[in-house]
Amino acid sequence: MDLAIVIPVFNEARNIAVLIDEIVATLGDVGAYHIIVVDDASTDDTVSVLSGCTGRVPQLRVIRHRQRCGQSAAIATGVEAAAAHWVVTPDGDGQNDPADILNLCAAMERAPDDVWLVAGDRRQRVDGWWKRAASRIANVTRGLLLRDQAPDSACGIKLFARETFMALPRFDHMHRFLPALVLRQGGRVLSVGVNHRARLHGRSNYGIHDRLWAGIVDLLGVMWLRRRTLRPEIVKED
Repeated sequence: MDLAIVIPVFNEARNIAVLIDEIVATLGDVGAYHIIVVDDASTDDTVSVLSGCTGRVPQLRVIRHRQRCGQSAAIATGVEAAAAHWVVTPDGDGQNDPADILNLCAAMERAPDDVWLVAGDRRQRVDGWWKRAASRIANVTRGLLLRDQAPDSACGIKLFARETFMALPRFDHMHRFLPALVLRQGGRVLSVGVNHRARLHGRSNYGIHDRLWAGIVDLLGVMWLRRRTLRPEIVKED
């Protein structure tokens, strides 16, 4: 595949170089790909670590936000900058296994043309029990209200065509609702089991309570978008 790997990061100085090296080792020479890391105004040594990586990883491009804008904005920045048809979005903390990039690509190649998104499904998560429980509740709620065909909608690693993403509405936290947004556009979603790993260093930069309240507001907004979707069926074109 002609592939761009878009990685959003915030304060991942101790994890990002390991992840980049894993991706390069995993993909090898399987095809044309490039890596875009979008630094969301990190306050640790992430920028200097990435500077060191660019000198030895020719596939790597680094983009930095002047101020922190959030994970969805970082993903959008990377997708806009991508020079590839396909985009895959592993998280920057290394909990997504780079080997699953190839698994998602293989699933997309086998899928029917109406599958526009291949989403990861972390079936054996290694996070703490409270985070697992909160995520399970959120996924069940999203599934019931949005029927988004994704048992793990918030899983970071997803594969889609760049043009698919560019046609979606933009808002903060939209990355958690990509399956529902793709369905709204008329595509289908395929979920694939992926590996989930413990963080090597540090802890999550996204608080459970922040995600809870923002998620409720966003869920209502996506429900509103879906109810007002217009997709006329064209029967004749001269």
